[in-house]
Amino acid sequence: MRAIAQRYASALVDVAIERGTAERTKKELGDFLQLLQESADLRNFLASPSVPRAGKHEVIGKLVMRLGASETLRNFLFVITDNRRTQLVPEIYQEFVSRLHDRLGIAEAQVRSAQELSEEEKTNLRKTLEHLTGKKVEAQYRLDPNLIGGAVVHIGSTVYDGSVREQRERMRQKLAGE
Repeated sequence: MRAIAQRYASALVDVAIERGTAERTKKELGDFLQLLQESADLRNFLASPSVPRAGKHEVIGKLVMRLGASETLRNFLFVITDNRRTQLVPEIYQEFVSRLHDRLGIAEAQVRSAQELSEEEKTNLRKTLEHLTGKKVEAQYRLDPNLIGGAVVHIGSTVYDGSVREQRERMRQKLAGE
């Protein structure tokens, strides 16, 4: 199923980049995914083979209007619904974001810190990460009470550990080696 989600996501990325609406499409697809996750009735309605295509299209059209979304999203939702792939929307969204970021040279960073970072600290960290990766960095921040101090950053499979615990461990190893 992942290969199918990848094909749909790749096609949507191509269209969104071609039309210059990549970020808008990402937001719209995320908004629709949220609606889908919140409503079992909607999921069941769209997945039901007993509901005619026209009825599904009508509901999708109304939802798209309610979200203030684009014709691109509406047409994409028509295609995945017609092909009975609405259950793949979460995977399609993840693949879409991943492929979009790859194409635009964006790296996603997950930052865990012992305390809330100031805007200046976030900016400095982002610039440092952009220098290290050679990509534009979009970071998501969260607090980690298990850290004594500092921060730990995950970008893909790479971990940058600037936590006090890690610094303490490096110092212990260095002293033990001398």
